[in-house]
Amino acid sequence: MAQRMGHLVGSIPAPDAESAMRLALDALGPSLQTLTDGETGERRNWIVSVIEELRDHPDLEVARDGDFSDYDRIPRLRVRKGRKLYGATLDFGHVAAVEQSWPVFSRLRTEYARPGLSFQVGVPGDFDMAAFTLGPREGLRHRRAFTEATLAEIGRVFAAHGRDVVFQIEAPAELVQLARVPEPLAPAAARVLARGVLDLAAGAPEGARFGVHLCLGDMNHRALGRMQDAAPLVHLANAIARGWPAGRALEFVHAPFTGGEDPPPTEPAFYAPLERLRLPTTTRFVAGFAHEGQGFAEQLEVLRLIEERVDRPVGVSNPCGLGRRSPSAGRAAMERIAELCAA
Repeated sequence: MAQRMGHLVGSIPAPDAESAMRLALDALGPSLQTLTDGETGERRNWIVSVIEELRDHPDLEVARDGDFSDYDRIPRLRVRKGRKLYGATLDFGHVAAVEQSWPVFSRLRTEYARPGLSFQVGVPGDFDMAAFTLGPREGLRHRRAFTEATLAEIGRVFAAHGRDVVFQIEAPAELVQLARVPEPLAPAAARVLARGVLDLAAGAPEGARFGVHLCLGDMNHRALGRMQDAAPLVHLANAIARGWPAGRALEFVHAPFTGGEDPPPTEPAFYAPLERLRLPTTTRFVAGFAHEGQGFAEQLEVLRLIEERVDRPVGVSNPCGLGRRSPSAGRAAMERIAELCAA
């Protein structure tokens, strides 16, 4: 079997973008098709820094304070009385981050002789941004502003860098919610939850390239949700693939098989629902199970269980970004991906 493709979700424990990208290229080399800038510094905690910046937004105020030390300590903002939230007034920082990292990416792509390597831009889903900022109920009420802001940032990055960029839509809230839905209701719920991801893709410029990162949460390297088996991710991935809009490439779907510090299960029954996964042959399925704390033999067995059920080679990744890990743990996690890709 040819070497499998590796994938890094986003954040990398490194002091800056160049260090992060060099670490990824050295550890994973030609197995990478897309390269993140490592989301270093304040960006390592996903959207935490964005929410903190929004504290000073003139149309928002703190409804419940928190320090992000746990999932029940996430601060909640609210729209000020008599105000309205507009997308044009929101800046999530993605454009500035890309412009800062792009010259380094371009230089390293040449240095490492990887002309086909694409720059991966993590884009938190609009519902996730709204729900984590305002809470689920108010997030739905004011979601349009977050949708508009997200699409504006995608459009600006695409205008500057075109098809050299792959946008990774990040959707933890959707998978966590679906994992709590009784199985008989899951297919219908998946169609509803997939709608936001599909609307973002449809609203993006024609020709834009995408991947989707499903997630169970990783704040402080702890999961928010858990799955009894792989059925929730199968339902959600299938709903996204079936509804994907024309003119925008869905290049990969990344799905987690565990979350936080927990290793992936080794029971075959957990992976049985993967037999119902239906992705186009042009869309890579990236399995988020690489875990340096689990024995390599067990990891190979998990890989075998996944590939037997999806009936094709899969990409290999960690369940989420590595930014909440120590530098040594982050390097070990990438080395595990490399080992599994070559197995």
